[in-house]
Amino acid sequence: MISTIAFVLLCISCIIQIVFLLRERKVKDFFSHYLLLAAAILLFINIIDRSIRIKFLAITNTFESLIFFSAVITLVLFIYRLKIRKNIIPFIIFGGTIIAIILLAIASSPIAPKEVLPPVPALQSYWLILHVTFSFIGEAFFVVSFIAAIYYLATKDGEKKKNIDRIIYTSIVIGYPIFTAGALIFGAIWAEAAWGNYWSWDPKETWAFITWLIYTAYLHTRFVRKLRGKISAILAIIGFAAMIFTFFGVNYLLPGLHSYL
Repeated sequence: MISTIAFVLLCISCIIQIVFLLRERKVKDFFSHYLLLAAAILLFINIIDRSIRIKFLAITNTFESLIFFSAVITLVLFIYRLKIRKNIIPFIIFGGTIIAIILLAIASSPIAPKEVLPPVPALQSYWLILHVTFSFIGEAFFVVSFIAAIYYLATKDGEKKKNIDRIIYTSIVIGYPIFTAGALIFGAIWAEAAWGNYWSWDPKETWAFITWLIYTAYLHTRFVRKLRGKISAILAIIGFAAMIFTFFGVNYLLPGLHSYL
C-alpha cells in the first residue's frame, strides 16, 4: 500500500513535469520535486516497515531491492533538482522519474513476490547490507548519467552539450567509487563469508565486473585519453545497459549463486 501511494505520487510528479516541459514560456516548476521527496520518504518507510517485521534490513529479494533502488533514485533526483539551477536539469529529472516509475511498476508485477519473509541464512549478513545498499546508491547516480547521456545525443545546442557533459561526468565520478565499494569490495567480502570464496565468477559477479569495466573505460577516456562528448555519452549508455542486465537479465536468464535475490 505504501509503495502504491509512492507510485501515484511519482506519476503525478511526472505529469506536472511534462506540463512544465511543454509550456512555450519557461516557468519554473516549484512543486513536482517535492513529490519526488515525498515518494522517496514513503518508499524508505516501506523498507523500514518490512525490516521491522523480518528483523533484518529488507533488501534481500527482488521486490525489496526495487523499492530501495527506486527510493534512492528519487532522492538523488530531488538533490539534483535543488543543487543544479541550469535549464537542462528538468529533462534529466523527468527521465529519472520515468525510470523510477518503471522500477516500481516491475515491483508490483508477478515477477517480484511481495511476501514478507525473513532472508535465507546466506543473506543474513551485514556485509550483504553494505554490498546491496552501496551498489544501488552508486547505480542511482549512473541512472542520472544515462538520462543525461541520452539528452546529450539528442540535443544540438553546443552550450547545453557542455553542461550535460558535465552532469554525465560528475554523476559517474560520484557513483563509481560507491558502486566499486558495494558491488566489488563488499560483495567479495560477503561472498567469502557466505560461500567461502571471494570470487567465483558467478554470472551476477561477472556482469557486475563488466559494468564496472565499462565505467572504468569511461573514466579512462576522460582522464587519460582526454576524450569527451559523444564517446563519453555512448559509454554512459552502454554502462547503464550492462547495469540493468546485471540486475534483471542475470536474475531471470543466467541463474547462479545470486538466483534467490
